[in-house]
Amino acid sequence: MKTASRYRKVAALLVVVGTVAFLTQLFTRHPERAWQAYLINFLVWSAIAQGAFLFSTLMNTTRARWSGPLANLAESFAAFFPVSLVLFLVLFLGREHVFPWLHEDLHGKELWLNLPFLFARDLAGLLILYGLGFAYTYQALRLKVAAGEATGGRLRAMLVRRWENKPIDVKRHENRKNVLGILYMLAFALILSLIGYDLVMAADPHWYSTLFGAYSFAKAIYMGLGALIVLAAVLQLNPYNEFYIPPSNFHDIGKLFFAFCLVWADFFYAQLVVIWYGNISEETTYIIERVMHAPWQGLSWTVFLVCFIIPFLVLLNKKVKTLPRFMMVFCSVIIAGMWLEHLLLLGPALNHHATSLPLGVFDVLITTGFFGLMVLAVSAYLRQFPELVRAGRKEVS
Repeated sequence: MKTASRYRKVAALLVVVGTVAFLTQLFTRHPERAWQAYLINFLVWSAIAQGAFLFSTLMNTTRARWSGPLANLAESFAAFFPVSLVLFLVLFLGREHVFPWLHEDLHGKELWLNLPFLFARDLAGLLILYGLGFAYTYQALRLKVAAGEATGGRLRAMLVRRWENKPIDVKRHENRKNVLGILYMLAFALILSLIGYDLVMAADPHWYSTLFGAYSFAKAIYMGLGALIVLAAVLQLNPYNEFYIPPSNFHDIGKLFFAFCLVWADFFYAQLVVIWYGNISEETTYIIERVMHAPWQGLSWTVFLVCFIIPFLVLLNKKVKTLPRFMMVFCSVIIAGMWLEHLLLLGPALNHHATSLPLGVFDVLITTGFFGLMVLAVSAYLRQFPELVRAGRKEVS
C-alpha cells in the first residue's frame, strides 16, 4: 500500500509539473506550441483509455475465457473517461491554435467545419461513448458484487448498500452487459472515426481520406492493448500485490497486440498506395510534405520503424511476448512512437514553414502531466476494487 501511495504522489507531481509547463509555454511568444502538445496528448491518452476498455467488451462478446483477469483490468481505464471529457472541453479555449482552418477559405466545407457544430457533435459523441462505457462497467460491477468478488473501497461499499436488499437476475444483467458491450464497440468505431476526421484530418481541410476513420480507431486499439499490457506487467512485477497471470496470457494478448500492429500498418499502406496510384495533387501534397520534406522526413521514418518494422520483427518471437518486463518497456516505446505519429499528422498543418521539428522539453513535460492524470485515474479505480489485482492469482491458483 505504501508503494501504491508513493506512485500516486509521483503521478500527482507529474500532473503539477505538466500543468506548470503548459501554462508557462502558453504565456510565451509561442502559445500555439502549448496547444499543439495539449491536442496531441488529448488524442493519444483518450484513445489509449478507449482502446484498452474495448478489450473488455471484445473479450466479453467473444466469450474468451482466457482473458478474465485482463478483461477486468481493462475496465479500470473507464476511470479516465471523465478526465477525457473535461480535457475536451478545455480544448475549446485553444481553438485559435488547434483549428488552423478557422480563417481559411474552405471551398464549401463551411457547413461541416464550424466550431459550434464541431464541438457539439464531438461532445455528443464522447458522451454517448463514455455513457455506454460506464453503463457496461456498472453491469459488470453489479455482477461482481452479486458474486461476492468486489471487495475493498468506498465505492464498493456504496454499491453494496444500494444493492444488498435487491435480488439480482444474473441472466438479465449478463444480457444487458452483452448488449452494452456490443453498443460500445459500434460507438467506438463511429465516434473515433468522427474524432479522427474533426480533430486530425480537418487540420488540413483540403485533404481527405475515406479510410482515415478506420485508421483512427485501429490505431486506438493498438495503443490501448499496449497500455493494458504495460498495466498488467507493472502490477505483476510489483512484489507488494498479488496480481499474477500466467505467461500464456501474456502471450495471447501479445499476439493480439501484434495483430493490431499489422492492422494499423495495413491501413497505413492502403491509404498510402491509393494516394500514390491516384496521383491527385490535393492528396499527394499531404503525403509528400510528411514523407519527403524536412523536417518531417526523418520523423516519418522513425514512426515507421518504431511502430511497425521493429515490432514486426520482435513480436514474431514467441518468447518475448511472455516476458512482462520486456513487454512493459517495449509497449511503452511503441506508444511513444504513436505519440510521434500524431505529431507527424498534425505538425505540418499547425507549423507552416517549420525548419525544425516542433518538439522540445515543454512537450515532454506536458506529456508527463497527461501520463500522471492517467495513472491517478486508473489507480483510483483499482484502489476502489482491489480484487482486480488479485483476480489473476485466484484464477490461476
